[in-house]
Amino acid sequence: MTDSDTGTLSDEVYRRLRHAIVKGEHRPNARLIEAELAEQMQVSRTPIRDSLLRLAGEGLVLSRRRGWVVREHTAEEIAEIYGVRLALEGYAARLAATIGDEAALEKIRSIHERGTADQSRGARERLVDDNDDLHDAIVDAAGNARLKASISQTCEYYFNHRVADLYSDDEATQSIASHDVVVRAILARDGDAAEAAMRAHIAEALTVIRSKVR
Repeated sequence: MTDSDTGTLSDEVYRRLRHAIVKGEHRPNARLIEAELAEQMQVSRTPIRDSLLRLAGEGLVLSRRRGWVVREHTAEEIAEIYGVRLALEGYAARLAATIGDEAALEKIRSIHERGTADQSRGARERLVDDNDDLHDAIVDAAGNARLKASISQTCEYYFNHRVADLYSDDEATQSIASHDVVVRAILARDGDAAEAAMRAHIAEALTVIRSKVR
């Protein structure tokens, strides 16, 4: 196997493990045993170990007693994560409004309409994915690769999926309504309003999370 092949395998294992953690397939404080993961994924322990080290660097897993566990974030840590999101994604919304091209803005509009339709028909299982797709489209429209990389490190955590399952119908409706304010400002190319609306949306999400995560 070449170095390139090894790198490709490690990247794939990393993506699969990260996805499983973010989606809640590996719950907070669950032990991650290298040998078991290697057997499940049909790979050697080397890419498993490399992936766990990368995930530790992102704050998703912890080394404990010569092993690994999925990290459970405290309420204070979640507030810090959302504080960073508020600043970065607010700026991304401003950039999307002011420099995003028409194709990017049309994508934002289309995704928002799809998400609104999903929630109108009660597809609550789509809430997180629709939310992620919209936020990703806004970040893409901002056209700043470094900003995108920074945001990607702060927006994908297991508690987003955990809390979405606990959202009341009114809270889900309010989330869509705040998205509507963000999207309208972006489509109107009003950078000030877009940034303010995104910051308000993320602050609102944090309030909901604080009420449900103990």
